Amino acid sequence: MFDTVVYLGEKLARYGFGENHPFGPDRMGAFEVHYRQKGLDQLVAERSPQQASRQEIERFHTHEYVERVKTGSDSGEGYLDSGDTPAFKGVYEAAATVVGTALSATRSIMRGEIKHAFIPIAGLHHARRDAASGFCVFNDCGVVIETLLNEFDLHRVAYVDIDAHHGDGVFYSFEDDPRVLFADIHEDGQFLYPGTGATGETGRGKAKGMKLNLPVPPNSGDDVFEVYWQQIESYLHHHRPQFILLQAGADSIDGDPITHMRFTHRAHSKAAAGLCQIADQYCQGRLLAMGGGGYNRENIATGWTAVVEAMVTQDLD
Repeated sequence: MFDTVVYLGEKLARYGFGENHPFGPDRMGAFEVHYRQKGLDQLVAERSPQQASRQEIERFHTHEYVERVKTGSDSGEGYLDSGDTPAFKGVYEAAATVVGTALSATRSIMRGEIKHAFIPIAGLHHARRDAASGFCVFNDCGVVIETLLNEFDLHRVAYVDIDAHHGDGVFYSFEDDPRVLFADIHEDGQFLYPGTGATGETGRGKAKGMKLNLPVPPNSGDDVFEVYWQQIESYLHHHRPQFILLQAGADSIDGDPITHMRFTHRAHSKAAAGLCQIADQYCQGRLLAMGGGGYNRENIATGWTAVVEAMVTQDLD
């Protein structure tokens, strides 16, 4: 029995906005080829995608917004936000499959069937409860967090994000919830969409002081990552999470066409390995990693494969 599961399948790859869009349908294939070349498919279990029900999606999203996505999905016309996230025929089913796959992984982890899971097309962290944003239609991270809080009655769920873009859809949806730990290294919002995630944004109400936003300057490399990553590990050790989500966006790796970061895949490896150890210490190994952003196909291949390799190495130790 393997401790790590990787979710792959054509239905998951369908979440993309055309060959000429940065978030194209070839992203999963870029990862899968490299992952198989490294032989990691022999060291993990593989499972197929699952589609979420509307009821599951509406744990996070409003009924009215879900209805708007269904309408856009039927027509295949227009945008689901102000101009970044186009509708296409079948976008509802594609986005619901991202959510359903994340929920399938979450339930398998919570049942103790596996310790870790990786989903390459997931981590759609910009979508708000009532709107699409930044290539993200449904926020699978948000649905998973709501499920862990309400279906499984957890009270310390950690969300860690190393995507170059701030995870605003997650942050603002749980900004005042002390049950949700939030730690996010991202390119400074003065220079990059969505322009949020300042150091002073530490939560509101009962959660004030409990969230950790770590903006870094453009062109920051692994040396900067190392310094900030130590803060994240200290934060997690202090709060002792019961479940960890990692949004492992590859757009923070040097050479991405729409960001200005200079991390290497070693940052992704360090993050995944560190979170595996923390998960083993506090939450029975429970770690769900999601691919997130990334628009340089080589970076997707190396960054995401590094995450899976770190999980497998931890399993073998």
